[in-house]
Amino acid sequence: MSMVGRGIFIFLIYCLLIGLTGCSNQKTSENEIKFQQYFVQGELLYIKHCSNCHQSAGTGLGLVYPPINQSDFMDNHFEEVLCLMKYGREGELIVNGKSYIQPMPGVAALTDLEIAEIATYIYNSWEHQRGLIEVSTVSEVMRTCSGSR
Repeated sequence: MSMVGRGIFIFLIYCLLIGLTGCSNQKTSENEIKFQQYFVQGELLYIKHCSNCHQSAGTGLGLVYPPINQSDFMDNHFEEVLCLMKYGREGELIVNGKSYIQPMPGVAALTDLEIAEIATYIYNSWEHQRGLIEVSTVSEVMRTCSGSR
């Protein structure tokens, strides 16, 4: 192979690698942008629908409303947490070894996208680091929820 041919070959390989890297970075960038959008919108929705009881820092309110910033229930019951947002819950709930009996009203008007946004916010705030909660994940879980909680 001549020097010119070898130079063209190396240049083409270089372009191919740059192109592949660029696509990879673009996908990562799109995911990061989507995560940020969900997180910011989720925070607004959390403040509107959840913070009155669970507080802005997720600390809960005494033995009336459980914390979510450090919550073994949240950590171990992801799908149920998603269902609770829309359908609520009555009866005892044990969080971090403490009993909470105050009913949690759901917000029936929440869309799957809004639940995904709130979940992305709460599962990536405080000490949680779960990453983006996709709306497709929420839609799948919501099909399993009982609407008569």
